[in-house]
Amino acid sequence: MKNVKNYLSENKDRFLNELIELLKIPSVSADPAYSQDVIDTAETVKTRLEEAGCDVVEIHETAGYPIVYGEKIINPDLPTVLVYGHYDVQPADPIDLWHSPPFEPVIKKTDAHPEGAIYARGACDDKGQMFMHVKALELMVKTNQLPCNVKFMIEGEEEVGSNNLSIYVAANKEKLANDVILISDTGMIANDVPSITTGLRGLSYVEVEVTGPNRDLHSGLYGGAVANPINILTKMIASLHDENNHVTIPGFYDKVEELSKEERAEMAKAPFSLDNYQKALDIASVYGEKGYSTNERNSIRPTLDVNGIWGGYIGEGAKTVIASKAFAKISMRLVPNQDWKEITELFKTHFEAITPKGVTVKVKPHHGGQGYVTPIDTIAYQAASKAYETTFGKKPIPQRSGGSIPIVSLFEKELGSKTILMGFGLDSDAIHSPNEHFGVWNYFKGIETIPYFYQYFTEMNK
Repeated sequence: MKNVKNYLSENKDRFLNELIELLKIPSVSADPAYSQDVIDTAETVKTRLEEAGCDVVEIHETAGYPIVYGEKIINPDLPTVLVYGHYDVQPADPIDLWHSPPFEPVIKKTDAHPEGAIYARGACDDKGQMFMHVKALELMVKTNQLPCNVKFMIEGEEEVGSNNLSIYVAANKEKLANDVILISDTGMIANDVPSITTGLRGLSYVEVEVTGPNRDLHSGLYGGAVANPINILTKMIASLHDENNHVTIPGFYDKVEELSKEERAEMAKAPFSLDNYQKALDIASVYGEKGYSTNERNSIRPTLDVNGIWGGYIGEGAKTVIASKAFAKISMRLVPNQDWKEITELFKTHFEAITPKGVTVKVKPHHGGQGYVTPIDTIAYQAASKAYETTFGKKPIPQRSGGSIPIVSLFEKELGSKTILMGFGLDSDAIHSPNEHFGVWNYFKGIETIPYFYQYFTEMNK
């Protein structure tokens, strides 16, 4: 790849400004109030793909938000890379914890990003990382160095489960045919320690509702005499872990893949400072399943966490009531071999079984997806590794991630191709949290590295 850095240098300001404009659109897929913004974002992505050099760009309507499809086919006999990303973002709540408005991007220097980081919802997950691929295509097309065919599939519902994407993929197998799928929706260990994600956890997400009396009651008149749904819910949730922080749902661990001592030893070679980890989160100690390290707990072990809990009076001042209802949202991160639909059913059965008299319980499944492991002995992985080595000056470390991209396992099932996860974010980038950000250096490093993947993948397939 010739003139990669020159083209980047000449267009640096424009590349950055285009991303900032994209980040200004509040494409929150979970909240219907932002529906027009999500649609507007799809149109913007379409325009940018056209400008980058795609010969065909289409917006495909779904039962939810549209999917943007683009392609640049230079020779049917050459390999084809399918780029997947998403243009929707998480809700920005709680707004009051942001240092700057979530949809008014600003660039600030940090210890992790001395060259500056873009603060905005979606900066890292996934607008910033998705947009690297759009700009990488532009770079290759404008410098006449595109070595293979490229297709894009950018959706607007990843943050709410990708239900319509699964329908779209199943109905468009020929259109989406490819030799490898390329995604940047993960991270790496550090800017000086590149890594490639080789595994993702699956996900089961549910909402639970506990109902007691038929109305809110005066806690003085009824307290101690009827079941309090909030009290009951918290007890039920607390019972889902034992004293060793193992999940207590019967059958939960039956299909969990246990890594060998050798594999765990290899994982442990990745640089990690427990002190820095705790300091970054402002916590006095880590917490989790007994018998496993922090990096094992957040990548190769299944988990169960409450993501939200509410009920009763939460306004200013006091209101002494026993709430009629209490609610919680609960997610379970799963490891390979755990089927998310089976785990969801196990949770439902168990939660209903532990319901005490005096209340009723409803379990509402939301969405989920299977875990995924990509082998490191494939041409695609080797091409990615060589690309990182070219731009970072060192080989990347293969690393399993604790996050989930539920659609990845479906890609392999429906399209028959492997996925390579080339992430350029850092753990400290606060995705899904207030003050999400993405390093300016990381953004441009991604744009610089991605073209080399295309080059090496094409060369290795000859």
